[in-house]
Amino acid sequence: MNHGQDVLTHLGRTTDQIFGHTDLIDRLASGRPMRIKFGVDCTAPDLHLGHAVNLWMMRYLQDLGHVVVFLLGDTTTRIGDPTGRNQTRPVLTPDEIETNAQAFLRQVTMVLRDDPEVLEVRRNSEWFGEMAIADLVSELSLVTHAQLIARDMFKARISASQEIGVHELIYPVLQGYDSVALGSDLTIVGSDQLFNETVGRELQAKHGQRPQTVKTSTITPGLDGGAKQSKSLNNYVALAHSPSEKFGRLMTLQDDLIGAWARVYTDLPDAVVEELESRARQGGAGSRDAKLDLAEAIVARYHGSAASGRARTEFTRVFSGSGLPDDVPHLTVSPTSTVLEIVIAARPQLSRNAARRLIADGAVSLDSSPLRDGGARPGISTGAILKVGRRNWFEVVSTP
Repeated sequence: MNHGQDVLTHLGRTTDQIFGHTDLIDRLASGRPMRIKFGVDCTAPDLHLGHAVNLWMMRYLQDLGHVVVFLLGDTTTRIGDPTGRNQTRPVLTPDEIETNAQAFLRQVTMVLRDDPEVLEVRRNSEWFGEMAIADLVSELSLVTHAQLIARDMFKARISASQEIGVHELIYPVLQGYDSVALGSDLTIVGSDQLFNETVGRELQAKHGQRPQTVKTSTITPGLDGGAKQSKSLNNYVALAHSPSEKFGRLMTLQDDLIGAWARVYTDLPDAVVEELESRARQGGAGSRDAKLDLAEAIVARYHGSAASGRARTEFTRVFSGSGLPDDVPHLTVSPTSTVLEIVIAARPQLSRNAARRLIADGAVSLDSSPLRDGGARPGISTGAILKVGRRNWFEVVSTP
């Protein structure tokens, strides 16, 4: 088996489709380091395991000497990628964009090597900030209106009589031009970015470049078995989560997804993945232990085997022995606060309705006594242990 086929076989485990397969084989055979475009708009930097599938493929290619060009879309962020949206995105300020850019860098380097020989960080303001209007119009002339409105999301908006901003229509052209500016050889993206990146292929060809290969990755359901991982659905595992939080969330994974998650989110050998899948089908203790092994493998990939072992030990102690985590955070509240106010202080990411549901479901307790009335004022004292949901404990500090 040649080198190119070895690489494709390795990447195949998490690959969905490849556009420009022959180009990729030729590039791998040439021995020249490829430039792999990894572009992000600097919106909320909430990367999860689903995003990291692409990062791990890029990391593998970095280890072979290829260069990942991490492109921060500081200009295109101000336009807003219309992907998956039925209305225009809000415009971020330059300070918000910069803050998000730095957060992205911290998260992606949990996977990618930050060696400057294999990681190049660029911003598309480098070319768009200097581009003359005449040059922009010339670039736009290379793509037709018919090509753009053929995109599914635009057709859906038109059918629903929803407005489409001209800036949204040109977004795919701008993202495509990024590939021209960088001389991209390969980009690894989710299927939602396929349209924009194929526009990049067309623009590269019109500029006399060899078109980049576009590889899309496998998408798995979220923890709950429904839609793909999403912060809004709370069915995700974030890269920024601590080892214990990752482990706890992974233990909520549906049993029938253990094999799929092991295949996509770990580098365990295929035989081990199949064995986990077989144990998961048994149900009961077999399924539980398979999930524990899966959670430990995923956490180890990001934080090392020592941290994953500690997370497993803590999870087992807390949930099997009814103990408390070692690092219970402090929560400062007023002794006159209502239960609803306390829950929102503990879990600020929850909406008021979500907090009320937790209270009504008996998922909020103080020193093991349920708090079911959101309007009640329990008169919390310092040192009391508050539990909010399945995995969130707080040691209360009462203000004077």
